[in-house]
Amino acid sequence: MALWLADRPLVLASKSTARRALLESAGIPVEVHPVDLDERAVEQGQPASTAAEVALLLAREKARAVARRLPDRLVVGADQVLALGNGRFSKASGRSAAREQLKALRARTHTLHSALAVVRGTEVAFVHGSSADLTMRDFSDEFLEDYLDAAGPAVTTSVGAYQVEGLGIQLFEAIEGAHSTILGLPLLPLLAFLRRERLLAE
Repeated sequence: MALWLADRPLVLASKSTARRALLESAGIPVEVHPVDLDERAVEQGQPASTAAEVALLLAREKARAVARRLPDRLVVGADQVLALGNGRFSKASGRSAAREQLKALRARTHTLHSALAVVRGTEVAFVHGSSADLTMRDFSDEFLEDYLDAAGPAVTTSVGAYQVEGLGIQLFEAIEGAHSTILGLPLLPLLAFLRRERLLAE
């Protein structure tokens, strides 16, 4: 018996390869429809006071944007915000910005706020947010340059200039939180929702 019970794949409003891999590894067929969303404009238009609220807002708006084009499909949007104290980080624009982000995060604990929203047509069917705390080790400046060399352009593809599923794991001394939350898609709550909707086998 198949685990995925729907007749069409789940739509993912994200170009993240990590999010797609999470879903596919859980046996969920995925159809990717990336959305080009001006995240800063969304934040300014609908103020959110905390990093967790910003992640939920952006996840919802991404899903809504794709659902407008595919009103008969179930669309999942996701977003992630990195918070260090009262500050929030966006993706680094280049190697220099990545270096400055990693220097700021070095030897400190930051929080990744991940959120997802499921939209069908105009209805927001499900939202969920979760967080994880990550502590970077006090690595040397020499190691930092070696890491930037080895990671290459990938440092600009994720907030914080790292991917824990790859070379970025070497930056850390402690991680507390679900792996899927760290990768930007809280998976267990999503699976529970899909089972309630009878889209996954129970």
